[in-house]
Amino acid sequence: MDALHELPPALPHGEIEEVFPDVFFVTGTMKTVLMDAPWHFSRNMTVVRDGSDLTLVNPMRLDEAGLEKLESLGRIAHVVQIGSLHDRDNAFYKLRYGATFWAPPGTQHAYGLVPDKVLKPDSEVPFEGCTVFAFETTRMPECVLRIDRAGGILVACDALQNWVEPNEYFSDESREMMRGMGFFQPANFGPLFMQVNQPKVGDYARLGAMPYRHALCGHGTPLRDTAAEAYAERARQVFGA
Repeated sequence: MDALHELPPALPHGEIEEVFPDVFFVTGTMKTVLMDAPWHFSRNMTVVRDGSDLTLVNPMRLDEAGLEKLESLGRIAHVVQIGSLHDRDNAFYKLRYGATFWAPPGTQHAYGLVPDKVLKPDSEVPFEGCTVFAFETTRMPECVLRIDRAGGILVACDALQNWVEPNEYFSDESREMMRGMGFFQPANFGPLFMQVNQPKVGDYARLGAMPYRHALCGHGTPLRDTAAEAYAERARQVFGA
């Protein structure tokens, strides 16, 4: 694995916020190249505290002040990749903190990283009250976690999004490009995820059968209280189901 100084640096991000008891959320920046075009947009990390242990889902490297705040919340014990395209900062947390790295089977990993644990349904989980949902029809592995708190919280990567409007972590070019591609609407299925992975209606029907009220996605703002109804309506719009 690469040394810390060879890994991607921290990019601008906001403050860690406690959005539910012992569930935290932070928004920051992602820069990448997709489909031969530069992209510069926002992304989110969710942190779940179980006792004194922290699980980082959709890991995002924080600056030193952010890491100090994160460390004050508990021990960084687990890092969890649930989406195939979100692998930029897993190695940082593995190398700096010795965290246990979880990922779905078949996922590709940057910087020579190898999962310590396989993330799959009906198997071992990183924290108590966690249920793993796996898409079965996508071209690339994708999971969603359900946290058994507050009536059910889904933690998603790209399969569920809630980008209502772009924020300060977007470049002007990406803001306009992504607006034209239909990224900015509440309770959305990620347009690029849908294009690349071509999930079938059955996956979203199974996901919708899980009891939940809230969603914390890899992109967009927290969706509280009405998430199940909102994503069910989106499934009807997309699949006619």
